Amino acid sequence: MSSIGRRAHRQLGDSKYLPVPASAGSLFPAASFKGKPLDYARKRVRIRHNISAPLGVVLLLPLVLIVLVIRFVQVPSNTSLLPSRTRLPDIRAMNETIDAPFVVGCQVPDTSRPRANAVMVILARNKELDGVIDSIKSVERHFNRWFHYPYLFLNDVEFNSTFRETVLNYTESKVEFGVIDKDLWDFPSWADPDEVKESIALQGDAAIMYGGMESYHHMCRFYSGQFYKHPMLAKYDWYWRVEPDVKYFCDITYDPFLYMEEKGKVYGFTIIIKELVDTVPNLFRYASGFRRSRNITSQGMWEVFLENDEKEKESAPKTSSVDDQFRIPEPEKIDPEAMNGEKYNLCHFWSNFEIAKLDFFRSKEYNEFFDLLDRSGGFWNERWGDAPVHSLAAGIFLAPSQVHYFRDIGYRHTTIQHCPGNAPRKQLPRTPYIRDAMSKKDLEEDRYWDHWDVDRENGVGCRCRCDTDITDVEGKDGTCLPSWVDAVGGWTSD
Repeated sequence: MSSIGRRAHRQLGDSKYLPVPASAGSLFPAASFKGKPLDYARKRVRIRHNISAPLGVVLLLPLVLIVLVIRFVQVPSNTSLLPSRTRLPDIRAMNETIDAPFVVGCQVPDTSRPRANAVMVILARNKELDGVIDSIKSVERHFNRWFHYPYLFLNDVEFNSTFRETVLNYTESKVEFGVIDKDLWDFPSWADPDEVKESIALQGDAAIMYGGMESYHHMCRFYSGQFYKHPMLAKYDWYWRVEPDVKYFCDITYDPFLYMEEKGKVYGFTIIIKELVDTVPNLFRYASGFRRSRNITSQGMWEVFLENDEKEKESAPKTSSVDDQFRIPEPEKIDPEAMNGEKYNLCHFWSNFEIAKLDFFRSKEYNEFFDLLDRSGGFWNERWGDAPVHSLAAGIFLAPSQVHYFRDIGYRHTTIQHCPGNAPRKQLPRTPYIRDAMSKKDLEEDRYWDHWDVDRENGVGCRCRCDTDITDVEGKDGTCLPSWVDAVGGWTSD
């Protein structure tokens, strides 16, 4: 017997206390105790000099803790690890005749091809530096570390030295900083300053989202019809808009600009949702009036932004009686929000992410459209956003085949996200994203992406790991995705 055992034996003697066994393997040797096992489990052991507990409790406690850890601690998963606790429902497949993902799943990035004439554009203020850095790290980790497209930062004032120097630490790509001239940023000279201030103040009083912020009105007008006129953008053919505080969930292992060029695409989006009705009460009237005044025939995109009441009418029960032939018809109800029999469904491409051909915005037709909207005063009398403006313009001028849904790009801004799900059997091992002088926090952050989500049927993403605190916009009630899907051929699975 060891010295510890002898000392414990002397202390306990023949009392009711037993020493804690040294190992589980020696607990129940044959004929090691007399009586029933339950009696043995009830015997008390001393834990401290004044604390004791039944032996059974002491033995079971570690097992209970292990079960609790397994049950409540979720381990991030990928195809080589344990699956997530809750498997999400399968993703619906859509017709891919008109528009299909450029790449399904992962591929080895082809960096040998010449780059497109493209730029990443970020409109930001000096005080948004933290959000800008988060966005750059996300873009670089999931895409630009392979393709090295340049960045253009724009502000209506000069960027300070802290902003410039910090940004340069997070990318190896070329970076330019530009100031927006007043003639591009401010409201037009012919606008009545008193009317502008009063209208914006009234929107603030009415609690219209961002309606009381003059700077927000400037930003919306700038992105609607001015940004592509900035001289530092003149040399580029394509742009990818990046906002502060955005997050990408999937690796983009191909060059979207080159695919847009090759497939004849003009505009690309990843989220389509509804606008707040009180921000655009009259925008659709002007857009619809512009289209009709120029006899522009829809190529299939305009219908994406229209309410479709015909299906409801067709599905309504139809009854008839002899009296119906003598009944005087009721006068047709006039919808005050409709324009020429058409009503805006409030759908729009969420333009804080968009990849687009700049010639679309530079075209004579688009600028005539913007000028009409600008002359209406809606960018200050109402709170027109650039997202519905870009979307309605796409509806007027483009065909569905010229628009691309980046379904494979997982993306989040504020509380809205799209998560494509990982493509089955099309995932590849991930190479860590390592920069010079990375902090311990940055290294830990990168290791997070080593464990991506499980594959999902009809998933198209590459190594996606999506946030779980909010629902994918594709699965939310009221999403506008069905309007887009109808335009490109419909769903092909339930």
